[in-house]
Amino acid sequence: MSSNTNVLRVGLAGCGTVGSGVVRVLGENKDWLRTRSGREIVLTHLLEHSPQKLQGLPVPTGLIVTDDPAQLTDNPDIDVVIELMGGIDSPGAFIMRALDNGKHVVTANKALLAEAGLPLLEKAAERGVSLLYEASVAGGIPIVQAMKESLAANRIVSLSGILNGTSNYILSKMEAAGTDFATALAQAQELGFAEADPSLDIDGQDAAHKLVILIRLAYGTEYPYTQLPVQGIRDIDQLDIGFAREFGYHIKLLGTVRAEDGSLQAGIFPTLIRKSALLAQVSGAFNAVWLHGNAVESLFFHGKGAGSMPTASAVVGDLLALARGTAPNNTGFVSQIPSAARIMPPA
Repeated sequence: MSSNTNVLRVGLAGCGTVGSGVVRVLGENKDWLRTRSGREIVLTHLLEHSPQKLQGLPVPTGLIVTDDPAQLTDNPDIDVVIELMGGIDSPGAFIMRALDNGKHVVTANKALLAEAGLPLLEKAAERGVSLLYEASVAGGIPIVQAMKESLAANRIVSLSGILNGTSNYILSKMEAAGTDFATALAQAQELGFAEADPSLDIDGQDAAHKLVILIRLAYGTEYPYTQLPVQGIRDIDQLDIGFAREFGYHIKLLGTVRAEDGSLQAGIFPTLIRKSALLAQVSGAFNAVWLHGNAVESLFFHGKGAGSMPTASAVVGDLLALARGTAPNNTGFVSQIPSAARIMPPA
């Protein structure tokens, strides 16, 4: 770890859409971040195979660009490692090594956290370091920190969310413009909302990853990703949209969890929502989370669920928490390792 406590030295792995946003926020808001945290946050190392991605970005003086992960994970002068590479196996090994070397980690990798997050949480608890992941769920919406801290007094009765902007964009276009599914998907791809292979989005897996993380935060338990019932929107057509409209509903792809008698009922499904409901008004590529706590009652979070700068905002927010010296709070519970959830049979 760095011996200079007035400087937080950061290594960034990945300079794609979100990583470039992080470089921009750290550069353009440098003085403001120091005012907020009392420390200078300095990007010292970048793990990236394509240095040309830095063109046009406010690159700090002396930044070391490398293709060797060990220059970040094993470097005693780096305090925090940010993982924005994507994928599961290589990023998982990268984060594990960084944690084992006593470094704090910030990641936006929802697939890794949902499918293989428990060993990382265990390692972070063992080493007494932070594993922060605000950017992994709903982009710029501060739902993770809110559930860890501001809502910690509550038992969460239920939670529902529009957790995938691509699917929500497609359904919104089908509803508003009368386009068919294939045309709406093609438009989403043209605008960059959908990947060339959109399966993770339209088949519900991306939303499922995020719901698993939200369940951990809400209940302190592990609902295995492989056991979560998931249905996407691939089979929704204009006939469905028309019938829903006739009866006063919109169709949204929702991730939902509800606690009942100590068990959890959860899943990802296309859902009929009355047009007057707040969730029904969420259109385009936006995300939203509605939850009900036994003390706070109903709350609604809404905002951009993806994109370079909104997601970078969440990543740098986690950096600020570390710069202030916040004690590790990786799950929002005393136990930093979630226990097994009691799962209600899907039927």
